Amino acid sequence: MGLHRMGAPEPQFITVGSGARARKIAYLAQPAAREGGPGLLWLTGLKSDMVSTKAEALAAWTAARGLGFTRFDYSGHGRSEGRFEDATISDWLEESAAVLALTRGAQVLVGSSTGAHVALLLLRRLIATAPEEARRVPGLVLIAPAWDLTELMWSQLPSEARREIVELGQWIRPSDYDPAGYPITKRFIDDGRRHLLKDSPFDPGRPVLVLQGAEDRDVPIAHARALASVLPGNRVRITEIADGEHRLSRPQDLAALYDLIGQLI
Repeated sequence: MGLHRMGAPEPQFITVGSGARARKIAYLAQPAAREGGPGLLWLTGLKSDMVSTKAEALAAWTAARGLGFTRFDYSGHGRSEGRFEDATISDWLEESAAVLALTRGAQVLVGSSTGAHVALLLLRRLIATAPEEARRVPGLVLIAPAWDLTELMWSQLPSEARREIVELGQWIRPSDYDPAGYPITKRFIDDGRRHLLKDSPFDPGRPVLVLQGAEDRDVPIAHARALASVLPGNRVRITEIADGEHRLSRPQDLAALYDLIGQLI
């Protein structure tokens, strides 16, 4: 984590937070072909970064169509400052709002897994506190949405892991993508419980298009389907990929993703 990949573009940085909580957040901004033209804001998955397979594919797809494309690394991820174990959903939500404020024109929020949860929280926050900014968001595209992330995590944890989190303050979660695993802290779980959609549902007021694999082991398809019953307004439409897994990075998965984005641009 934090290594610069060969050939990857050099990011710019924005400082988010103040005092001891200030951290430099790395971002990449590809402008729209015309001033103020539409674009996408990409919100990554947990332990991913802004130069992942899907992010790079979206960068090429948007560039070919003259669309803007803005992406960033959460604190504790990629090129951004901070330790993963110190970061919370509150931090990532604040960072997402700060990066969105750098953009101009209509911005479709495209979130993957954890990023889908952050995208929903960002829209809810904008509707409540910055309606002018909210009006710039014509819709959301969510890939394997891990909405109410900390409750989804908690429900999947073995009892021993829950005990370690409560008593010791953290548990190291094994990962298919990282041999060292990664820490799930009590602070992270407690903070996430302040942001639950099921406790404060909201009408998104615009389409929420979901791409979900039926073979996903990280975000079960039943969890993705349940989002439609949590958000009022009949805004959620789910495209299910029968043989799709969590990453949804195959050419046919990306084609389905582009189709959903195209419906909103």
